[in-house]
Amino acid sequence: MDASTLRDICLSFPGTYEDFPFGPETSVFKVRPSGASGGKMFAASAMDPANWYVSLKCDPVLAVQLRSAHPEITGAWHMNKTHWNGVRLDGGLPDAMVRDMVEDSYDLVVSSLTRKQQEQLGWSRLARE
Repeated sequence: MDASTLRDICLSFPGTYEDFPFGPETSVFKVRPSGASGGKMFAASAMDPANWYVSLKCDPVLAVQLRSAHPEITGAWHMNKTHWNGVRLDGGLPDAMVRDMVEDSYDLVVSSLTRKQQEQLGWSRLARE
């Protein structure tokens, strides 16, 4: 997976945008419902091919399972390791799996928004509740 593909995946979800709060070298992907101020981060990456990884929010139980099964997945650097995974993107994991982890991260963040904000985003998980 390359930087362009990761960026496209992250920006494919409703209400998402790319931000650079830590400087121009780190892409931070956030979700923000229309009319809301600020945004909530669901992915961050230095977009550096020499150290190619992304930090993604993850359910704590699943995070432990993923780290046990895949050496490419560890606790995210500079993040709460209970809730954030660092995922190496050097080709060791299938792109579809990375996409699923990005989507899960987005869903975890959106699930913490108000129902009204979720509806503004057209969040599909609402139908499963």
